[in-house]
Amino acid sequence: MKYLEDFSLWVEESTGIDNEIFLSILLTLLSFLIFKIVKVCLKNILMIFEQKKAYHYYQICNIVLTSMNVIIIFILWDKFLDNIITIISFISAALTLALRELIFNFFAGIYIKIKKPFVIEDRIEVNGIKGDVINISTLNFELLEVNNNENGSQSTGIAINVPNSFALTTPIKNEDKNFKYIWTEIIVKTTLDADVGETKKKLLEIINQNEVVKRIPKKMQSEMEEISLDYRIYYNKLDPIVYMKVVDSHMEFFIRYLVHPKKNRYVEDDVWTKILELHREGIITLYTE
Repeated sequence: MKYLEDFSLWVEESTGIDNEIFLSILLTLLSFLIFKIVKVCLKNILMIFEQKKAYHYYQICNIVLTSMNVIIIFILWDKFLDNIITIISFISAALTLALRELIFNFFAGIYIKIKKPFVIEDRIEVNGIKGDVINISTLNFELLEVNNNENGSQSTGIAINVPNSFALTTPIKNEDKNFKYIWTEIIVKTTLDADVGETKKKLLEIINQNEVVKRIPKKMQSEMEEISLDYRIYYNKLDPIVYMKVVDSHMEFFIRYLVHPKKNRYVEDDVWTKILELHREGIITLYTE
């Protein structure tokens, strides 16, 4: 510390800059440098943990280190705070107007952290954009885009930055909020002369045999019991079911089932593979326009 004081006195004699101000600037820069080095070391240390745990641990450490850095800076500049606050008061109104979007996003970020309308890894849709939440920061959150349901809702590999303010101004669809599973349907078209009872039976057998789908009803029941005091949500039936209706010159069978959004494409592939096998065997007669 003595060397820094001697150096600041030398700078004051050479340049006329007040040695206390120069020393505060120097210590502030040193503080930023030290905390930057600590963060880099933390990243390397946390690599030993599983990726999800490492991410959450680093976010907590980052908040703690940033808070400590701010406190140290306030201590370093304490004797100059009166003058600094006076200057800030003159420019605060202009900054508020110029940075109102940033301020809005900042407080929206606090809302997201406290209320948690979504968390990391949730699949959400906001303002027509659908994706998996991969990061939530002070001013924005990031989504790893997924394509529409017609293409299996799989990742496109594109990361999209969304302002935090959207969480307050735009409706958000969350496919993972409360429940990990969503209801989805596969539509199977058959000819009018198809055996309704037999077709329903075979389609139900196919969906019930799927390794992903058959374990979900019990898990879903458990999740519903856990949130029963917070939300008035209930379903009469959690097992897969098949419905039918006549449409013009054909029949449509709706295979309705619960599935995790990220596994639906696998389920659809498995179901359609078995349906086509039955079609080739003449058990199910598919309708082609």
